[in-house]
Amino acid sequence: MNNQQWTQRDLGVVWHPCTQMKDHEQLPLIPIRRGEGIWLEDFEGRRYLDAISSWWVNLFGHANPRINAAIGKQLNEIEHVLLAGFSHEAVIRLSEQLVEITPPGLSRCFYADNGSSAIEVALKMSFHYWRNVGKPRKTRFISLTNSYHGETLGALAVGDVALYKETYCPLLMDVITVPSPDCFSREKGESEADYCRRQFVHMERALERYAEETCAVIVEPLVQCAGNMRMYDPVYLSLLREACDRFGVHLIADEIAVGFGRTGTFFACEQAEITPDFLCLSKGLTGGYLPLAVVLTTEPVYQAFYDDYSTLRAFLHSHSFTANPVGCSAALATLDIFKEDRVLENNRLLAKKMQEVTDHFVDHPHVAEVRQHGMILAIEMVKDKASREPYPWQERRGLRVYQHGLQKGMLLRPLGNVVYFMPPYVITPEQITDLAEVAWEGIGLATRD
Repeated sequence: MNNQQWTQRDLGVVWHPCTQMKDHEQLPLIPIRRGEGIWLEDFEGRRYLDAISSWWVNLFGHANPRINAAIGKQLNEIEHVLLAGFSHEAVIRLSEQLVEITPPGLSRCFYADNGSSAIEVALKMSFHYWRNVGKPRKTRFISLTNSYHGETLGALAVGDVALYKETYCPLLMDVITVPSPDCFSREKGESEADYCRRQFVHMERALERYAEETCAVIVEPLVQCAGNMRMYDPVYLSLLREACDRFGVHLIADEIAVGFGRTGTFFACEQAEITPDFLCLSKGLTGGYLPLAVVLTTEPVYQAFYDDYSTLRAFLHSHSFTANPVGCSAALATLDIFKEDRVLENNRLLAKKMQEVTDHFVDHPHVAEVRQHGMILAIEMVKDKASREPYPWQERRGLRVYQHGLQKGMLLRPLGNVVYFMPPYVITPEQITDLAEVAWEGIGLATRD
């Protein structure tokens, strides 16, 4: 069967995520037959370079033989077992390794199925902790403007991207929203660190005012990914950790998208030398193979729930597929690749190449900024360069870049007017050069009136 036949069958029964399905009356759906390394291949043999890691999940390429082998071995042993009252080798080994490699002080692993679910766990666990230690007034959360933490109701509530959140506001808990340290708004000549220090005043004021009723502050360290890949300096995290300690408020670090080497260090929090009270991980945890998430927390948090059953202090949150053995085995294989290969060192070379081949983009009359943290690079298209006036969202300029990329065999999926690269770590320098050329062409077409 060819692409069109599979597409017809798909559109008869499938409702796709983050999609206005009517678009597919004009915009062809692309059914994928197989993947290998950096490439995806459709049913007619056309290949697409996966420049966005299939929604930021894939680290070491499609059909990675080492992860495949680990999954195959696990399938011959046990495919799934409940984690309530039972355990298995893969989850024990994975938890030990995560405690070893994450920031010091994180000693307990609680598993979920996906990123949004991990955020729900962290929010509930923080709230429940304060209840258990006799501070029931703490019921609220502080988050940043332009943030995104997922699309279940709790995760959606602490996010701030109107496109996803606005419709569901009547269903959501009330949160305290503080201006983001997003450095796109800094003054000309102002350093990113200085801007973040200046922006932290807003967080300081919020904590001064609301600390007695606040459970936790939740942030995406260094990069607000779904918020148009806006970035900020690690100094903000250092200031935030100190302030949370001073005011007696938890810090939740959502590293679901930015963990596992994306920002240049294994975890983004390392660049500020901080340990959050809750660290949420997913996406790259399994190398992009299977849905799995984990929330790491500290011993004091764990001990606040440790008591006789009759006290009803236990954290009675669960998922049927918690710590699925196959997913845990994929995660272990992923961590093995990090240990056995010089991944972060090689990523620094790839990140430098990404920077070099996009240096000239800042000279484009409709590019306001090229920004980068490690293996995440973003190019912001604007209507007016001097004022940074954005293109109206209704014009869908990014869609033109997407379509041009597909014609050239590249999967680019801009966020509004922001073209970004977030490729698997198996991309080559030559492929990065090709990717930049296609992006340059696409931006030229998209900004041509």
